[in-house]
Amino acid sequence: MPWIPVARPEEFVGGRKVVEVAGEKTPILVLIAGEEVFAISDICTHDKNPLSDGPVEDEFIKCTRHGAKFNLRTGKATLPAPRPVKAYRAKLKDGQVWLEV
Repeated sequence: MPWIPVARPEEFVGGRKVVEVAGEKTPILVLIAGEEVFAISDICTHDKNPLSDGPVEDEFIKCTRHGAKFNLRTGKATLPAPRPVKAYRAKLKDGQVWLEV
């Protein structure tokens, strides 16, 4: 799978940015936390609510609508979400954020 550049860190607001990637069905939420970069699908699998406005607690982002949590590393979900979201490998290199898609 190829790595593609998606944004520069200065484009992130509050360490977050939602990006559209050709070939992917849903927008991707990219988060920068210190030296780590996380990327997951930006749609809750419970009710299609965007995850991008949810609070981050440890390695999880919480859906603001019904409280489902998604692991930022794996995409694994807690109830009421019925299934995980897609998680992407992400990195910060040469002043760019890269995703493996």
